[in-house]
Formats: sequence, C-alpha cells, structure tokens
Amino acid sequence: MPAMSFLDHLEELRKRIIYSLIAAAGGFFVCWGYAQRIFAVMQVPVMEALQRNGKTPQLVFLNPTDPFNLYLKIAFMTGLFVASPIVLYQLWMFISPGLYRHEKRYVLPFMFSTVGLFLAGGFFGYKVVFPAALTFLIDYGKQFQPMITISEYIDLFLTIIVGLGIVFELPILVFFLALMGIVTAGWMWRNLRYSILVIFIIAAIVTPTTDILNMCIFAAPMVALYVLSIGIAYVVHPKQRRARRERKAE
Repeated sequence: MPAMSFLDHLEELRKRIIYSLIAAAGGFFVCWGYAQRIFAVMQVPVMEALQRNGKTPQLVFLNPTDPFNLYLKIAFMTGLFVASPIVLYQLWMFISPGLYRHEKRYVLPFMFSTVGLFLAGGFFGYKVVFPAALTFLIDYGKQFQPMITISEYIDLFLTIIVGLGIVFELPILVFFLALMGIVTAGWMWRNLRYSILVIFIIAAIVTPTTDILNMCIFAAPMVALYVLSIGIAYVVHPKQRRARRERKAE
C-alpha cells in the first residue's frame, strides 16, 4: 500500500470523525424517544436499596431544568453506545492502513469483543457493584432521611457503570500493545504483584464507598482481566506470530 502523507492522514481522520459524529447524532435522536424508559431501568438499583432500608423510593430534583437535562444526558450516553459499532469501525478504518494484510482480519473480533467487554463491565456494575455500594451507603446513613437528586444519582450511576465498562476494555488495550510489540506476556507476568497493587489502588479510588468489601468487588474482575490479558499478549506478540509462521512453513 502506498504511504500516506501527513495531509492525507489528516483528511482521513477528518472523514472518520465526521462519520462518527453523524452516527452519534443518529443514536442520540433514536434514544431520545426512549430516555424515560431507559432511566426507569437505571433507577431500579436505588429504588430497591431505599426499599430495603425502609426509605421512600423516590428521587427528587432541585432545579426545573434538571429532568430535561437528565434525559439529554441519558440520550447522549446511550446514543453514543448504540452508535459505538459504527464509531469503532471508523477507528479501525483509520488505523488499518498501518497494519499488515493478515492483521486486518482482526476487525470483527475487535468490534465484537470491544462492545461485549464494555457490556460485561456495565452489567457487572449494574447487577453487583452498584447495588452493593448503594445498600452500604444508604444503610450507613439510615438515621437520616435521604434526599437523592436525579442529577447526583445519574452522575454516580454513569461513573460506576461507564468506569467499569472502560476497565473491562483492558484486554483490548493489551491486545494492541502486544500486537505492536510494546508489551510481552513475560513482562506482564513478572510485574504481576505490582499490577495487583495498582489495581487495588485504582479500585480504592473509583469505588464510592470506603469499605474493603466493595473495593475487593471492584478489584476482583480487574485482576482476572489482567491475567486474561497475559494470555492474549502471549498469543498476539510478534515473536509468537513469527514462530507460528515458521512452524507452518516447515
């Protein structure tokens, strides 16, 4: 493939960004009509946590514009996720000219695994982490009457759900770093103890509570993903790919 100039790269980047913005705008308008239904699903964890602690299952707002802004934020975030396959495809099309032909076959696994891992992280947060954190926090302040605003709740919800979705993308990041030869499985294994320490520090920062249990709930899947990433790095590293090609040639 002929080399692209700097201006060609900028033009290609501009085109991919425009396509991605069009897809995101389309996803926004599609999700805008379902924003209230989507929020009804989002508020299930806090409603259940309030009921378990004998509190009134009701959120409040302090500004007349809060509900409208809430639905705008929900439509934007969910619309971006709906458009994510198109956005990821545009990202792949931008980086694919720099890959060898046999490496371009990773496009479908890349797209499915990226969306799948993000969904897995969000589902884990929605079903395990977020309910546990809410139950702990509301129970800790059970002597008070909670007045949880919709703005504060949705910010906390998105922080945990989107944060865990991004954390679950660790194997994808390692895949590309190993594909380019930047990291190796051996290096990751040798630094396992330091990586676990960093993971627990990140979990302590991200978790909304101060108890060790919730920090461990955050850290456990991150450690498992790190171990999985070691295997991925071993498989896709250039040395292993060259070794497999040499064995096939023999």
